[in-house]
Amino acid sequence: MTQRHDFPSIGCAECTKGAGLGFDFTMAFQPIVNVKTKTIFAQEALVRGMAEEPAGEILARVNNENQYRFDQACRVKAVQLSAKLNIKSYVSINFLPNAVYRPELCIRTTLEAAETFGFPIDRIIFEITEGEKIEDRAHLLEIIKYYQQEGFLTAIDDFGAGYSGLNLLADIQTDLVKLDMGLIRHIDRNKNRQAIVKGIVQVCNELKIQIIAEGIETYEELDVLQSFGIDLFQGYYFAKPKFQGLAVLENL
Repeated sequence: MTQRHDFPSIGCAECTKGAGLGFDFTMAFQPIVNVKTKTIFAQEALVRGMAEEPAGEILARVNNENQYRFDQACRVKAVQLSAKLNIKSYVSINFLPNAVYRPELCIRTTLEAAETFGFPIDRIIFEITEGEKIEDRAHLLEIIKYYQQEGFLTAIDDFGAGYSGLNLLADIQTDLVKLDMGLIRHIDRNKNRQAIVKGIVQVCNELKIQIIAEGIETYEELDVLQSFGIDLFQGYYFAKPKFQGLAVLENL
């Protein structure tokens, strides 16, 4: 198991002020929609700079020494803003699996934030970014099981773009899988991508895992994916992320 050099006890007040990172950040929100019921399924909290800088500029300042503090601050800021915006759907929060050393300790900050700001924990989804190489898969399985036992939903983000693919699902069954936009782009014109996504849908159906297709930009992409039985979608076709707010939906 990888040791962490910066694993302090961090409370809500410290996290809202930047958790001693030396830089501050905030969140934008992008909706995940259910096209079958024509409702918002969730809002994904996306890191942004205080002057609306993109996520990449903030993530470039995260390293092995501060990633635990950053991860905890992300959770608190997402929960705080979700409560302030009175979000009634799920809220999806990305987390860094290699930053979570002991889930029972790390989750305390989230629980404290939920209680402090009055946001229900049963409306929180934690997303694992598959693009981050998992250093300890057994430890990640422990994290996922613990989160699910505590009442949180879990998801694999960017599925199909990272290090593990279907091998990850063989060991770790999250509640949701988010298909990477690289598989989605122009899928209406690409038979190979269609075949791959159909296979993923079949596997996830058998494992009782819901699929979210992210990065939808055109009606044609949406139409093909709906024909495969997918109901949950995210992308510019519906709404761009809204800085510290909730976007107005289009095309739902």
